[in-house]
Amino acid sequence: MFWLIPTANASTFMPPAATAVAAKVDSLYAFMLVTSLISFILLVGGMIYFVHKYKRKGADDKTPYITHNHFLEFIWSFIPFVIFMVCFAWGAYVYMEMRTYDENALEINVTGKKWAWEFDYKNGTKIIATMNAQGGIEPPTMIVPVDKPVKLLMTSGKVTPSDKAVLHSFFIPAFRIKQDVVPGRYSALTFTATQKGLFQVFCTEFCGTGHSMMAAKVKVVSQEDFDNWVVGDTSGGAAAGGVSLADKGRAVYMSKACFSCHSMDGSKGLAGPTWKGLFGSTRVWNDGSGKADENYIRESIMEPNKHIVKGYEAGKMPTFKGNIEEDEILAIIELIKSLK
Repeated sequence: MFWLIPTANASTFMPPAATAVAAKVDSLYAFMLVTSLISFILLVGGMIYFVHKYKRKGADDKTPYITHNHFLEFIWSFIPFVIFMVCFAWGAYVYMEMRTYDENALEINVTGKKWAWEFDYKNGTKIIATMNAQGGIEPPTMIVPVDKPVKLLMTSGKVTPSDKAVLHSFFIPAFRIKQDVVPGRYSALTFTATQKGLFQVFCTEFCGTGHSMMAAKVKVVSQEDFDNWVVGDTSGGAAAGGVSLADKGRAVYMSKACFSCHSMDGSKGLAGPTWKGLFGSTRVWNDGSGKADENYIRESIMEPNKHIVKGYEAGKMPTFKGNIEEDEILAIIELIKSLK
């Protein structure tokens, strides 16, 4: 019965399905649309039929006595229940696939600001909006390889230190993925593009007066073209190279005097725990435990006394809130990730 639904690549009904999960989202959407249409026809059609068949034909007509039909009541309750549960299970399966991150995925940092997206690669490449020859704004273009898992680590940042970070939402219609970008924390999104091409990115959360201008693009290229671009070939659409994020993290490590309390080689005895092997490990605190992910590292920088690692004293580390930029936090996180 899915022939009733125009395919994603055959009409403007839906954008092209450019990822494997997009095709699964379209199938679920088509199933829900068709079952809703059938339910509508049965419900409204049946109502119109019964209204016509049993309408009052004269002043002496009396309403007949109608008894319960338990089987009929069970059927019209059970069938919708089964359909709803199928939709729930199907949707949960697709959702979990969207939230399953490949360990070997290409990681790209995405920062939403008023009012533009910024894309930071591990090698130090930063892609931002630029001015074109006509004086207009040229949206930034994220470049990714085809058939390669990509993980986006996203947060909301400030244009200036006195600015205020606001809520955004990163949406790629052709990929069928969307995720809120929240100030003060990191959220993640993953996709594997299956088609080469240029795909539109939108912000779907009203973020202020420049919301309508907050657009970007994703350019999907071959792995060879991507590798050439990464090492400095500018034919991919932006200049690559520069100081890597991990190296920027080392500079922050020195400038903020992190070395006075945290080692990078696994040695202990300082006021704080070592950074070597920190990322992804389970941290045991005085009040519980948790995984050392991006949000944990950020929280430890901004609110260092919220969770104290067992064996260390509270109050030793000052807060860096207001004294560190979002880019510097991302650089520190990348440095810690590199210290296996």
